[in-house]
Amino acid sequence: MARRVVVLGIESTAHTFGCGIVDSSGNILANVNNTYIPAKGGIHPRESAQHHSDVAPRVIRTALSEAKLSMDQVDAIAVSLGPGLGPCLRVGATICRALAVAYDKPLIPVNHAVAHIEIAKLTTGFKDPLIVFVSGGNTIIAAYSDGRYRVFGETLDIALGNLLDAFAREAHLPHPGGPRVEELAKKGERLLKLPYIVKGQDVSYSGLLTAAVKLLSEGHRIEDLCYSLQEYAFSMLAEVAERALAYTEKKELVLTGGVAANSELQRKLMMVAEEHNAKFGVVPKALSGDNGAMIAWTGVLAYVHGVTINVEKSYVKPRWRLDEVDIPWI
Repeated sequence: MARRVVVLGIESTAHTFGCGIVDSSGNILANVNNTYIPAKGGIHPRESAQHHSDVAPRVIRTALSEAKLSMDQVDAIAVSLGPGLGPCLRVGATICRALAVAYDKPLIPVNHAVAHIEIAKLTTGFKDPLIVFVSGGNTIIAAYSDGRYRVFGETLDIALGNLLDAFAREAHLPHPGGPRVEELAKKGERLLKLPYIVKGQDVSYSGLLTAAVKLLSEGHRIEDLCYSLQEYAFSMLAEVAERALAYTEKKELVLTGGVAANSELQRKLMMVAEEHNAKFGVVPKALSGDNGAMIAWTGVLAYVHGVTINVEKSYVKPRWRLDEVDIPWI
């Protein structure tokens, strides 16, 4: 029987500093996260990085306490090296390097987007799904093929989560914006005309945002605007996801990332899956946003397949694409 492996993972790509501890059986032993909330506007990278520096010791200590483990009982350290905001990534990377050196532990490089996929596969039990990954910084439709996750569609400009949050800020809705838009959308009664922009297998959301903000300035009901914004944005995503599902002929469709918690988006993608006789699954809400557990679990997969990195070469990669990562564990 293979020896149990325990990995500690650090997430710090954007607004969340998280520490997760997961074992090789997929048991989440700890998942402690602390999120920076800006006083106004979007994420300010340096302020977020300062937040991560401030909370890191407490978050890591709490995670080890919850897991009832010491650093000596951890086999390896997993670090999210990208994609993400440079100042935030550097905080997490510096901490992981320090832990790896101080406790003589291997360091494992993890791609943030791959981690969102792997935690969704772990929690749904899916083996080979078409993936719809939607968050504040990412909107990607992907599937595994020939050693890597391949992108079958993505946003050409802003991500879906960014669209919802940016509109919420313009409407003076409290942070976080996405859930507020969802609540108001449920009270919407009228579908307002907005641009529907699908280019091949890709979507474009910046024009949709501009048009929605213009209607907001003209005094339309906020409930109708939120309803319309969601309807257009989600329908665009569902269209390209359906084409990707038809093309890849996958029999599973999984939704992951921070926006995965949206019930209307879930409903639309469930319909897409049913149309193609595919199973539909959603990452649990507690693991949909950025978190340390997804980094730790992906670190386990990588580590048991021999993936590590020298501390001296563990540069952060703010633009590290999903389809640049070799996936030896599939």
